[in-house]
Amino acid sequence: MDDTGEQDGRQAERVSDEERRTRLRERRLAALRGAQRALARPGYVRTLRERLALLDEAGGSYDLDETADVYGDGVVAALEERTAALLGTEAAAFFPTGTMAQQVALRCWAGRTGSPVVALHALGHPEVHERHALSQVGGLRPVRVTSAPRLPTAAEVRDLEEPFGTLMLELPLRDAGFVLPSWEELTEVVEAAREREAVVHLDGARLWETTEHFGRPLDEIAGLADSVYVSFYKSLDAYGGAALAGPRTLVEEARAWRHRYGGTVYQQFPTVLSALAGLERELPRLPGYVRHARVVAAALREGLAAAGVPWARVHPEVPHTHDFQVWLPYHAGTAAEAAVRTAEETGTVLFAHGWDEKGPGLSCTEVYVRAEGLGWTPEDVRSAAAAFAARLPGREGA
Repeated sequence: MDDTGEQDGRQAERVSDEERRTRLRERRLAALRGAQRALARPGYVRTLRERLALLDEAGGSYDLDETADVYGDGVVAALEERTAALLGTEAAAFFPTGTMAQQVALRCWAGRTGSPVVALHALGHPEVHERHALSQVGGLRPVRVTSAPRLPTAAEVRDLEEPFGTLMLELPLRDAGFVLPSWEELTEVVEAAREREAVVHLDGARLWETTEHFGRPLDEIAGLADSVYVSFYKSLDAYGGAALAGPRTLVEEARAWRHRYGGTVYQQFPTVLSALAGLERELPRLPGYVRHARVVAAALREGLAAAGVPWARVHPEVPHTHDFQVWLPYHAGTAAEAAVRTAEETGTVLFAHGWDEKGPGLSCTEVYVRAEGLGWTPEDVRSAAAAFAARLPGREGA
C-alpha cells in the first residue's frame, strides 16, 4: 500500500472510532433518559418540559409579578445579593459562564497586583478545558504549581521558582477526583500565598459541595480567599450561569469587563430564576448527598470486588464531595459498552458518565450522587455493580 492508501486507511479508522464513540454516547443518554433507576440524572438529559418545570419553584424565591430584568437589574441583582450573602462577601456579579467569570477575575487581579502571572494546578479548569484562554484572551501567564493529583501544598507555593500575583485554587479539584485538602492544609496554602504577597482566588464551581468535608460554613470557606467564583448549574441544577464574589471595588471593575467580554446580556431571568430555585432546593440537600456518596462508594467497591473485577479503584476511597471517580483495568470503550448494556438491559444506571482512556488498558469514569441516588441502599449498589461486572469481557454473561 502506498503512503496515500495508508493515510486513507488511518483516516477511515479514526472516523470509525469517532462514529463508535458518538453512537455509544447516544445509547448511553437514551438509556439514562429511559432508566427506571439512576444515581443521578443530570439536567441535560431531561426534556424541555421537565426543565421548564424548575421555574414553577421560583415563585418562592422571587416575586414573579415583578418586571423582567434588563441588562442585569431586577431578579439578576437579587441573585447577586443572595450569592454575596451566602459567601460572606461585599458583592457579587452574575456571569453567563464560569469561564468568563474567572478570566475577568484574574484579569482584574493582574491589574491590581501588577503581575500577569497566575499560579495554578496543572489540572485546573483553565489549563485543561479553556483552550488557553488566560493567555490567548486575557494576556495572562499561567504557571503550574504542581501536577500531582491533589491540591498544591504550602511548601510548593512557597518554593515556586518565580513570582506570581494570584494563586488560583480549584475547590474541589475535579480532574484529580473531586479532591479537597484538609482545612488545615487549605489555610496553610493560603498563608503561603500571603507570604509571597499574592492574592488568592477560588475556582469554586463546586464550592457549594465542600461544607461537609471542611466542617465549615460557606462564608468561612470563601472568606479565606480574596475572590471566589461559583457555578449555579454544576451542583444546583440551574440552567447555567455563574457568579464572581469578592470586594465591592473588584466586583464593580468586573462588571465593566463583563460588558467588554459580551456578558452583560439583555434578559437572563429564566437562568437566574432557576439558580434561585436551586439555592432553595438543592443547596440544603448537598451535605446529605455527600454523606450518601460515601455509602455508595463503599458499596460499589465491595460489589466490584465480590464480582471478581481485578484492580477496581474508587477514588477518593472516601469521597470528599458527592462526586468521585471509578478506575478499571479495561479500555474505555470496553467499560463504556458494558455500562451502556447494563443500563439498556436492566433499566438501572450505575455509571451515567462517559469513560476516559487513562493509559494502556486503563479507564476512568465519574460517579455522581444526587437526590435520586438517596433511595439506593448498599445492596442496590452491590447488585448494580455485579450486573455491570457480568457484562465485562471474560465475565459471566458478557
